[in-house]
Amino acid sequence: VILFPEIEFDQDKFMAQVKAKVEKYDYCSIVVSEGAHWPDGKFLAEQGTRDAFGHAQLGGAAPVVANMIKESLGYKFHWAVADYMQRAARHIASKTDVDQAYAMGKAGVEMALAGENSIMPAIIRTSNSPYAWEVGKAPLSEVANVEKMMPVEYISEDGFGISQACREYLIPLIQGEDYPPYENGMPKYVTLKNAPVERKLADFEL
Repeated sequence: VILFPEIEFDQDKFMAQVKAKVEKYDYCSIVVSEGAHWPDGKFLAEQGTRDAFGHAQLGGAAPVVANMIKESLGYKFHWAVADYMQRAARHIASKTDVDQAYAMGKAGVEMALAGENSIMPAIIRTSNSPYAWEVGKAPLSEVANVEKMMPVEYISEDGFGISQACREYLIPLIQGEDYPPYENGMPKYVTLKNAPVERKLADFEL
């Protein structure tokens, strides 16, 4: 069961989904977006504070939903936030993901050396089957502080899952294995030399 920020949260329909999954599979896995919100626009995890851009500060939707299930259905639960675990999982990243990550970093450096600014490298998909992509450029004026929503055709009709179109979009992104070298049971990553470059700025005071 997935709670999307694009779909207004309906507690009764959600509980029915959870109950049906538990009765069918004896468990239910739930993915909760921090942007999940009630019909009035209030986020499930809203703390009542705002950041510098005026965005609501969110305190964690998972425990809110977990306690909601406990109170309504009486089920035991365990929730976890896939933040650092996900970001630190280079050792299980797909080859597609690794190739694109290196390409974006390389393109960013090349653009900076060429004197370009106010842009960011972007991945432009040119074909779904076979999967093909190229490096493009995105003006920051078009992407900075702009929300990119999940296309409605990527969400299942019941609003709690992904569609076949979404699956076809995602599958190429998780293809291939690219494990880092291991040493003594631990991944061995590149260590930066941190070599200083020639200074270009004159002395200045803040």
